[in-house]
Amino acid sequence: MYYLGLMGEYLKNYMKTRMTYRADFWVEVISDLLFQATNLIFIFVIFMHTNSLGGWSESEVVFVYGFFMVPFGVFSCFVNLWNFSERYIVKGEMDRIMTRPAYNLFQIFLENVDPPALVGSIIGGIIMVISGGQLGLSFEWWTIPAMLLFTLSAVAIYTGIYTTLTSLSFYSDAPTGILPLMYNVQGYGRYPVTIYNRAIQVLLTWILPFAFVGVYPASLFLEREEMRQMAWLTPLVGLVFLAIGLTSWNYGVKRYRGAGS
Repeated sequence: MYYLGLMGEYLKNYMKTRMTYRADFWVEVISDLLFQATNLIFIFVIFMHTNSLGGWSESEVVFVYGFFMVPFGVFSCFVNLWNFSERYIVKGEMDRIMTRPAYNLFQIFLENVDPPALVGSIIGGIIMVISGGQLGLSFEWWTIPAMLLFTLSAVAIYTGIYTTLTSLSFYSDAPTGILPLMYNVQGYGRYPVTIYNRAIQVLLTWILPFAFVGVYPASLFLEREEMRQMAWLTPLVGLVFLAIGLTSWNYGVKRYRGAGS
């Protein structure tokens, strides 16, 4: 309840700020929508030249992309670590965080919360409904619970990977270029992993498991039997990578000695 109360207070402060600068809020929302629209148009352009992509139809690929957008929107809203090194290490704001009783990583998440990113999740859900209707997918009693489970699991995977990489900032006060690189790599999770060569499939499945934030969990709703077992591995992969991320972070925090050290 203590942490839920903190979340409520941070969100109130965020809304007060946004009400002062409303134009910035809508510019951010529109920019995000245009970015997602560009990616979606890219898929449509590809299927103007082919009827199938690695055995996947246009509607199936669009469905996978829609699912990809849902957890990514939630992650972008609540887990924003892009400027951590510059803001908290170089500028010394980590000292302020460490003097407060709440868990330090939770405070950083709340200070950088970005609710407009949730618009992407909503659009992703709409895309899934439309493409699912085109595919004639049935709505079962387990659809919503499974969607919630896989969404939270995918968010855990994102959080684990990016927290692990961000924790490297405790070993160097120079902003790292790894996060933008990882952002580009995660884009491969928008598409069916089977369209890539074997090495990339292994990379996206077991090393940087971005296939578990898109195609594998989406395949369960698409009734792709060949990926059903991989889909149900998503929660386990989420727990493993989240544990790795939190362990790396906690170990890194112990090495932190302050901005003046």
